[in-house]
Amino acid sequence: MSRYEPRLDLDALHAIDMHVHIEQDGHLHTALPADLAAAAARYFRTDGAVPDIDGVAAFYRQRRMAAVVFTVDAGTNLGHPALSSAAIAEGAARNADVLIPFGSVDPLRGAAAVDQARRLVAEHGVRGFKFHPTLQGFDPSDDRHYPLYEAIRDAGAVALFHTGQTGIGAGTPGGHGLRLGLSNPILLDAVAADFPDLQIVMAHPSVPWQDEALSVATHKSNVWIDLSGWSPKYFPAELVRYAGSILKDRVLFGTDFPLLTPDRWLADIAEMPLKAEVMPGILKHNAVRLLGLEAAR
Repeated sequence: MSRYEPRLDLDALHAIDMHVHIEQDGHLHTALPADLAAAAARYFRTDGAVPDIDGVAAFYRQRRMAAVVFTVDAGTNLGHPALSSAAIAEGAARNADVLIPFGSVDPLRGAAAVDQARRLVAEHGVRGFKFHPTLQGFDPSDDRHYPLYEAIRDAGAVALFHTGQTGIGAGTPGGHGLRLGLSNPILLDAVAADFPDLQIVMAHPSVPWQDEALSVATHKSNVWIDLSGWSPKYFPAELVRYAGSILKDRVLFGTDFPLLTPDRWLADIAEMPLKAEVMPGILKHNAVRLLGLEAAR
């Protein structure tokens, strides 16, 4: 077992993608049940090949980019076994010049999730954790999950939460039973208030709750926003305005690869009214600061 240690050449990197999903492992086990994966593909109009972690590394290496990689452990809510976060971390260790591993644990597993989170940091070197409240079926503001946040904070790791609409389950009867309201970013306000030393990333334009996300991030300096999951040409105007001004130091490049490619994202962001001077921070420097990568040189 190799523990992840970053080997990034920060000067050579063009960007750091904060939001990259590993959708299958080397045994072709998938992150989602087949019906949910098919619904997501229809929603995002994608049906291309799904790369494993070494394929993701090769893709980003070719573009002189690094990628934060993860899966989502929603085993309890979906009844579908998760991909191994430990295996993802080992894959990142093999490709430490371009990959940065985040773990994922199932909050509904209580104390077992806390223990797993601690092991993923101590034994495998993950730098953060990905949560998807809608998919995992939990209310992030419920204080029963506070021991998990305490463990992540104490480890100096980042907590990244899906917010807003999701394409997973979209267009199916009852949305497969998934509850969008669990991903309202206002639920993270309590977490950010009670854990001021925990760095929290709100992923995606938080439609239909964009104003709530901007309010929380403006009020709480330990809250960041990643710009993944949507082509920039569809970003809400207020998000673009804040990204270029008030929140320019806490906004992060992200794609949601493989559902959206960095090539598409970069082509579309070039058409947005963002000042050239804010783009280096969004594309790379803010992530370097958030993840403590300068200290890891």
